[in-house]
Amino acid sequence: MKIKKKIFKNFFVQNILALFTVFYILIVKLTSKIKIENNYYPNEYWINDKPFILAFWHSQLMMISFSWSYKKKINILASGHSDGKFGAIVGKFFKLNNIQTSNGNKNLSLRPIFKLLKSNQYIGITPDGPRGPKEKVSEGIIKIAKSTNIPIIPVGFWSSRNFTLKSWDSFLITLPFSKCNFVWGEAIEIPNNLKEDEIINFQNILKNKINECIEKAKINSK
Repeated sequence: MKIKKKIFKNFFVQNILALFTVFYILIVKLTSKIKIENNYYPNEYWINDKPFILAFWHSQLMMISFSWSYKKKINILASGHSDGKFGAIVGKFFKLNNIQTSNGNKNLSLRPIFKLLKSNQYIGITPDGPRGPKEKVSEGIIKIAKSTNIPIIPVGFWSSRNFTLKSWDSFLITLPFSKCNFVWGEAIEIPNNLKEDEIINFQNILKNKINECIEKAKINSK
């Protein structure tokens, strides 16, 4: 296992695998039918060039860029680990700009996030990433939205032909010739006077909203 990890961390190996991944995602896009529902929720912000925080599960990273129809890129929070670096290579081909918020020592810096939101840029956060627990919202996204007074907009995805990897997040791999469906949810405003013991309420709200979007996407992708 350690040997595999060392190979994957190799710069040249990462880039070769990333190119294969990009090619595969493009094949999926070109051969599949992609439908986006409720995009009037983000449109309200895009039209007025107002920022929001995009929230989706880590397992749905593969296709997330195809939900985005605005000129500005999505700045995705990522770790400094090898998987985060791999995602950054792939993401640059699909309107995704990975911003590193932690390093190998697990130190966390929120400064890049606040700077981007202040300049009306868009942040994408997988509230259960980068290491889990699966589909459990961490309090970090709630605290960021509270501190910046920026709303969170959830989105869910499903495809008619797919399989999941045996990874901590059950990463979803969409197959070519699929019916793909994105469902956006209503913006969630986090009060700036929210008390510490009230954060869990909004964690549950966001979790339920993301899952509702996914369930709707499942029904509509049949």
